[in-house]
Amino acid sequence: MEYRELSNGVRMPAIGYGVFQVPNDETARCVREALEVGYRLIDTAQAYGNEAGVGEAVRASGIDRDEIFVTSKVWVANMNYERAKASIDASLEAMCLDHIDLMLLHQAYGDYHGAWRAMEEAYRAGKLRAIGVSNFYPVRLADMCAFAEIAPMVDQVETNVYCQQVEAHANMESLGVLQEAWGPFAEGMNGFFADPTLTAIGAKYGKTPAQVTLRWLMDRGIVPLPKSTHRERMEQNLDVFDFALDDEDRAAIAAMDTKAPVVWDHRSLEVGRNLLGMIAEHQLGGAKLY
Repeated sequence: MEYRELSNGVRMPAIGYGVFQVPNDETARCVREALEVGYRLIDTAQAYGNEAGVGEAVRASGIDRDEIFVTSKVWVANMNYERAKASIDASLEAMCLDHIDLMLLHQAYGDYHGAWRAMEEAYRAGKLRAIGVSNFYPVRLADMCAFAEIAPMVDQVETNVYCQQVEAHANMESLGVLQEAWGPFAEGMNGFFADPTLTAIGAKYGKTPAQVTLRWLMDRGIVPLPKSTHRERMEQNLDVFDFALDDEDRAAIAAMDTKAPVVWDHRSLEVGRNLLGMIAEHQLGGAKLY
């Protein structure tokens, strides 16, 4: 396994296993198999509803806890100081763990500065080994870095061959923030798994479009978080350490960039209204903004 070093010196695996949309009753089995095939970074979130399954698998794995890097995220309904503080403890309780390796603010909505203070407190208390954000686009990330006492160490954003986040990546590098990629396979959109460019590149190395994409992301210093509920595909997604892309491959992939999200555009008014509505429903006594 390769590792990336965060700004606070904590080392995290260079590739992880995500459990978005995995039912809680399936999560323990999936995470157990992911750990068995060699994953050491497991990514969940409060909103996924499967933290308990992640914790169960981690505790039952027989693997030293220090070898497993667990990530979770504070959901938008908890996006203020008091709610974020309570939710961090709730996540620890749900997973029955004494610390979480990386905690992220899931979205840049609500009082995320207040929530960040709770994250900083939990970090100083040793409950969290590292803290960061998710879906924070460049101006929001710069805002957080400018005013936080402890700057975010990670920003997890949609990143794939169609949404390459070139400018966002440069911004993160300038701020000392490591980039993680959710949706590395674009959730199958745009015919990803049969894409002719990725298929042709993969044929050179005996690799799949998914494996080519994971190698490309890792070569950029980005930590991808592929998901699969099938053990064979888990193994395939981890089998990306034995080949290297050349300049021609990288140029072909660069030409695929649409410079826009393909899975979920957090900058759209519709998405923003939905997320703000969730915050209002939980924090304003059931009142909705829209």
